[in-house]
Amino acid sequence: MDDFFTTDDASAGRAELSANAPLAEQLRPRNLDEVVGQDHLAGEDGALKRMVVAGKLSSIIFWGPPGTGKTSLARLLANETDLHFKAISAVFSGVADLKKVFAEAEQFQRTGKQTLLFVDEIHRFNRSQQDSFLPYVEKGTVILVGATTENPSFELNAALLSRTQVLILNRLDSAALDELLTKAETLAGNSLPVTESARQALIASADGDGRFLLNQAETLFSLGIAEPLDSAALAKLLHRRMAVYDKDREGHYNLISALHKSLRGSDPQASLYYLARMMVAGEEPLYLLRRIVRFASEDIGLADPQALVQALAAKDAYDFLGSPEGEIAIAQACLYCATAPKSNAAYKAQKAAWKSAKQTGSLMPPQNILNAPTKLMKEIGYGEGYSYDHESDEGFSGDNYWPEEMKPEKFYEPVNRGFEHKIRERLDYWETLRRDKNS
Repeated sequence: MDDFFTTDDASAGRAELSANAPLAEQLRPRNLDEVVGQDHLAGEDGALKRMVVAGKLSSIIFWGPPGTGKTSLARLLANETDLHFKAISAVFSGVADLKKVFAEAEQFQRTGKQTLLFVDEIHRFNRSQQDSFLPYVEKGTVILVGATTENPSFELNAALLSRTQVLILNRLDSAALDELLTKAETLAGNSLPVTESARQALIASADGDGRFLLNQAETLFSLGIAEPLDSAALAKLLHRRMAVYDKDREGHYNLISALHKSLRGSDPQASLYYLARMMVAGEEPLYLLRRIVRFASEDIGLADPQALVQALAAKDAYDFLGSPEGEIAIAQACLYCATAPKSNAAYKAQKAAWKSAKQTGSLMPPQNILNAPTKLMKEIGYGEGYSYDHESDEGFSGDNYWPEEMKPEKFYEPVNRGFEHKIRERLDYWETLRRDKNS
């Protein structure tokens, strides 16, 4: 959850903070020019800067990872436009709290002052709670600024989204995080007690989260370390931040999409990287194996029939060995699929055949290939005239197997790659025999 404040005073300056306030609090920006890593919003041409210059804010949804400044930006907007600032958290607030907030905002509105209502983790409110904001946003009672780490398209009502502007906050890059550390060193009047390589490792460990980085820096300042720590000593002292990853949310779908597309693009290095990202973050290995098995059929198919065998063997190996030993089998299947020839011909054929089956309903197969287990069925012609393919010289009769009311269709068209090249030659050969027989 982003940094959260219950105070209604948005103009509290840094000088008023207690010396014991956390470093991240002491370094909170006092104006938009001090915001780090979000120039596309707070810079001269940024959307927020233009709103402030115009003196008119619209309701906003800030969407971005933790520790990127969503709360800070909301407070700055209230301060620079002289709005009453009210902050609530959807994690701790319910219907009764919302009613009090709206009533308070209406009182301020009667005095001619609008309220900027900041709602942290706004996606945690259910649909009806989200709907309760609508009349107050429409009447201008509140300027709503919501913050969420989740994709608003999935988590927020369409009605609420239509009345707000979604602004995306970027994950803080290395340059922005380094700038935060420099600010921390200036405030502390001392350099961090780490070597340059350890400093870069500290930045990398933050995974784009500025608040986490400043908390780590505060720990280092407080320990009175005499000699600069190298990367190894730093790793022993501080725990590395776990990557942001929710198994049932957008981060999950982004990474599995990246894995699937890297496999399809025949890039084994990137495929292994995204596999590792998900495994290290705690994804269920069997989920990844299911996706690799699916990929082996959908994107490789008969271009390399062994891909499906490898994927299923990896599943069996992991079932047998468990973690961590069985993880190498998952990596092996991933690499095999990434380096295999690709074809979605089987996938397209399946889709086309299913569509045709739904459209054609209950058409009877031709009589010569009907099953005739009883005397009556034989007497009425079931199975009559069937050509037993093995009795022909080529092992191929060329008979028609389609319903009489339906023209033959072509669902499966193998590509000219991998084993499907051989299949294509075989199908072309049979088609020639079929034409010769029927000519």
